[in-house]
Amino acid sequence: MTLHRLAPRIVTANPLLTLSGVTRRFGTLTALDEVSVEVFPGEVLGIVGESGSGKSTLLRLMNLEDAPDAGVYSLNLPQTPGNLFALDRFDRRMLCALHIGIVYQNPHLGLRMGHSSSGNVAERLLIAGERRFSVLRGKGQQALEASEFPLERMDSPPSELSGGMQQRVQLAKAIALEPALLLLDEPTTGLDVSVQAAVLDTLKGLQRDRRITIVIVSHDLGVIRVMADRVMVMRHGRVVEQGLSDQVFQDPQHPYSQQLVQAKL
Repeated sequence: MTLHRLAPRIVTANPLLTLSGVTRRFGTLTALDEVSVEVFPGEVLGIVGESGSGKSTLLRLMNLEDAPDAGVYSLNLPQTPGNLFALDRFDRRMLCALHIGIVYQNPHLGLRMGHSSSGNVAERLLIAGERRFSVLRGKGQQALEASEFPLERMDSPPSELSGGMQQRVQLAKAIALEPALLLLDEPTTGLDVSVQAAVLDTLKGLQRDRRITIVIVSHDLGVIRVMADRVMVMRHGRVVEQGLSDQVFQDPQHPYSQQLVQAKL
């Protein structure tokens, strides 16, 4: 399929995701410095910046894999407590299983490479409390099909699959419970150009059909331009510019954003 830019969505609702004043230090290194983010329902937010800018650290915090030194994180969902960073380990795990999906750059971080592909998807359902085999199998198959994964390979382990197919298994696992928020960490890095295009087409189709709110991190501005409604540019742990995708790419205001766009051109 041919990639095309989706028309910008009009955002009128309250934010689904809000991060306020988030700071994360690793020893003397400040990875995030009072970063604040809002993401609206059905929106695709792209985060760009060079290696070490803090974008992947920010995504890990959104997935509650880490805790900041300061800051507040909230999701505008029923029965979701105020500051998610204050949750204990079990409650974080359950909230992520039910409401947040993630696709990692490295499939080894998101998949059990020796288990079947359908078993990887079923694992997410098991965490959420499902125990009926027929339901696990059926929902797993539905998620794999939605990710455009070949169902004849659903019993194959990811270790026997190509990189593009591994990413589709990750995606199926991430969307199995129809999460409100989908996090994508460099989802096409290392894939051939044709495979990248196919994966992006699948992501765009899922977003369009299911209205999933997406945050995507990538160093590839082409990927961000195709996927994102709005772009946030990070440097040295700070947000230096943000705005509608077309505005940032066509008329960047910050010198660093201008440098990034010019390098892509």
